[in-house]
Amino acid sequence: MKRYILIAIMAFIGWGTTTTLFGQKFSVAYVDMQYILKNLPMYETANEQLNMISKRWQKEIDALQQELQILTTNYQTEQIFLSAEMKQRREDEILQKEQQLLELKRTYFGQDGEWYKKRESLLKPIQDEIYTAIQDIANEKRYDVVKDRSAEPSLIYMSSKLDISDQVLEKLGAK
Repeated sequence: MKRYILIAIMAFIGWGTTTTLFGQKFSVAYVDMQYILKNLPMYETANEQLNMISKRWQKEIDALQQELQILTTNYQTEQIFLSAEMKQRREDEILQKEQQLLELKRTYFGQDGEWYKKRESLLKPIQDEIYTAIQDIANEKRYDVVKDRSAEPSLIYMSSKLDISDQVLEKLGAK
């Protein structure tokens, strides 16, 4: 078992453009996804759209939060003058507003919220294009493994000749 783990680890470590493992050679290349995304105008446009939507939804949430704050402050100020029935009605109104606020936050920014769905619909096609470009270059240049440099925190040094990020951008028409 340890042998297979060692083989798997060694297979993914790229010491140069070619890694030899038990007599087999693996060609390795790297891309920097952050660099690629930063240099794609369509990604910047999608990000701007997401930011605009996010700000609009956040304004709605902030407005509702402010309404809740006003209701709570008014209730606390007037509480001693209210009858038991009025207190209950105000407390119910505050609870309802809190529930409304939580539901709005969940709807917009929750785990399956609108923001994540919108992000998926805007960014997934871009990611697919990048993946296809990387795959095409890997097939053309016969790379066995292409790794994301920005996702490799343990990567201390990498030769620039292994970085195919600019080729990916060129293939996508960004440079």
